[in-house]
Amino acid sequence: MSAATLSQPKSFDFKRLIFMMLGLTLFAVVYYCPAWPDAIDPMGEHFILSQQAKGAIAVFLLAGTWWVFEVVPIGVTSLAIGVLQAMFFIRPAKVAFKDFMDPSVLFIFASIMIGLVFTKTGLTKRLAYKMLMVVGEKTKNIYLGVFVVTALLTHIMAHTAVAATIYPLLLAIYALYGEGDKPTKFGKGLFIGMAYIAGAGSIVTLLGAARGAVAIGFFQEILGKDITFFELTYYMAPVGWTMVFLLWGFFMIFLKPEKATIPGLREKARELNKQMGPLTRDEIMAAVLVGSVIIVMSLRSFIPELKAIDKTALILVSSISFFIFKILDINDLEDIPWNIILLFAGAMSIGFCLWETGAAKWMAVNWLTIFQDSHWFVFVMSIAFFVLMMTNFIMNVAAIAISLPVALVIAPYLGVAPEVILFVALVVAGMPFLLLVGAAPNAIAYDSGQFTPGEFFLYGIPASIMLLVVVAFAVLVLWPMMGMPVTLPG
Repeated sequence: MSAATLSQPKSFDFKRLIFMMLGLTLFAVVYYCPAWPDAIDPMGEHFILSQQAKGAIAVFLLAGTWWVFEVVPIGVTSLAIGVLQAMFFIRPAKVAFKDFMDPSVLFIFASIMIGLVFTKTGLTKRLAYKMLMVVGEKTKNIYLGVFVVTALLTHIMAHTAVAATIYPLLLAIYALYGEGDKPTKFGKGLFIGMAYIAGAGSIVTLLGAARGAVAIGFFQEILGKDITFFELTYYMAPVGWTMVFLLWGFFMIFLKPEKATIPGLREKARELNKQMGPLTRDEIMAAVLVGSVIIVMSLRSFIPELKAIDKTALILVSSISFFIFKILDINDLEDIPWNIILLFAGAMSIGFCLWETGAAKWMAVNWLTIFQDSHWFVFVMSIAFFVLMMTNFIMNVAAIAISLPVALVIAPYLGVAPEVILFVALVVAGMPFLLLVGAAPNAIAYDSGQFTPGEFFLYGIPASIMLLVVVAFAVLVLWPMMGMPVTLPG
């Protein structure tokens, strides 16, 4: 490379500057504007928006703008979340930055480590080749095969762990597409699709994510009613699997692969699988260690004694074991995508910030009381929309915790049965299709380099509209047919 080339100045990115300034302007306008009116719920209780809570909303808007338009690396935006909280006295630094090591963040770290081990040992390539030998050479069938496997796995294990397990398998499949690392429609569809489907599948059982157990806990505490494991699955399975197959159609329309078939793929997969030879010691060890952790985590829902053991501690046992049994070494730590870890750490911090300052409660009460005199169906869909928006910015568990108690208080006034409120909130909380921070599978998929945060957001708009249509159908037709009470008698 010549000296002239090295000294050539980079072109100025005006688009980046505009969106960076937009985020800063939103922060300044919200933080420094006069106090906003209280939110008042149907019982007449007032919810004050303090200066700290207003600051939390300001940080929330800045982070959302910077994340969508990626004006700086997404992990750096997350660091800004902690810095702004500390510098503007929204929350103490000790509290704001402690969230960066929340157990949920470490759970994602451990999930990514599992994916790293599966890739290093060659286990994912072996699984990819086996799957391609079954689904064949048509790219539409490869989409379907990947989506069905992803959805099935989320029925028995956390969707974060599923995404981390499937991700390297997708890399192995995409390597056979013949386009190198270049972004393609097929690549975007594979990775964005995996993230979306992980969410759709995770709503079907209580094992797919923590949000189900949290929501049922609120439901039981407020109403004194319990929802069983199998009752949840009975109502959620048709909705979850409808979304799986609709999303397959969605990606065949919006991200139809450039190649209808990959000629010779099945034979190539068979040949590559044969070249790998018998299972190695590291592959067997990795499969046993990860399998053992998954089994124990799944049994936590059925064995009371295991519930006391934190799921993050359990999954981190696998991370430690990888080094004990020398499957990984210190150099492998350099391959961990710290940008993704920081992204989720920042999402946890802003989520807790909105919750602890009371900003989230203020927003929920203001939003839901707008619809307190509406038709019951409009009110139910307003809950769906609110939870959908919130779950894209903060943890879906927090989105449930913020909105469900308020919605359950307002519901009886409109003659709405509490069960429909619970299930609607759970469906949309599981499928944040707009922002990478909405769920760990979104962030894991982004590491592929196949799409930008902006592209993810744009594809997420029609996907989210489709989700709301499915929810509306479930509320009006499907669930009543299945026996769910939707409105209160009389």
